[in-house]
Amino acid sequence: MNRSQSSSAPSDLSVSEAITQLLASMDKPYFTARELVAMMGDKGLLMVCALMTLPFLFPVSIPGVSTVFGLAILLIALSISVGRLPWLPAFVADRRLDAAKLKPVLKRGVAILKKLDRVLRPQRLRALTVGFMNNLNGAAIMFAAVLLMLPLGLVPFSNTLPSIAILLLALGISQRDGVVVLGGYLMIAGTLAYFSFLAWGAWRAGSHFFA
Repeated sequence: MNRSQSSSAPSDLSVSEAITQLLASMDKPYFTARELVAMMGDKGLLMVCALMTLPFLFPVSIPGVSTVFGLAILLIALSISVGRLPWLPAFVADRRLDAAKLKPVLKRGVAILKKLDRVLRPQRLRALTVGFMNNLNGAAIMFAAVLLMLPLGLVPFSNTLPSIAILLLALGISQRDGVVVLGGYLMIAGTLAYFSFLAWGAWRAGSHFFA
């Protein structure tokens, strides 16, 4: 690795800059989760989680992405919680994803990340980003990833809400901004409330139908 490459390691860049750099290096017709993790490196695992939420922030359907990215996020979050490098099963790590469909969506997501970069403030509510709280934060990302993988792709916002929660948690932890981490927990609570409302509505509709 030459000097210019080492000076632009993911740990030295903002989230939007790191992902912009990653997108610029995607010069193949497809890529895999394994390649994403390798390209971002160990210090960029949280950025990988942030990257994988971007396709779900827009009303664009890319078949198979929620399952692959959701499980990848879950396993990466588990590795963060236990302090080990992530292990991804082959069917997740090596699943080919069409770069032509994903890259435009990811580029739109970078615009959102640039706005978030401006509001991130390291060391705010730092207690939420250190020690035991990071284990809890990793578990929260895992839980949100499970919500992301639920087979509700046709339901409006069913992927968007947990993705926002993961994005806020990943950014907040990586930048040591407890306020943003807290926002992630609030989004998880909002997602659970929304899903509970959907379940209640389905139960009511079913009760009327069979009555």
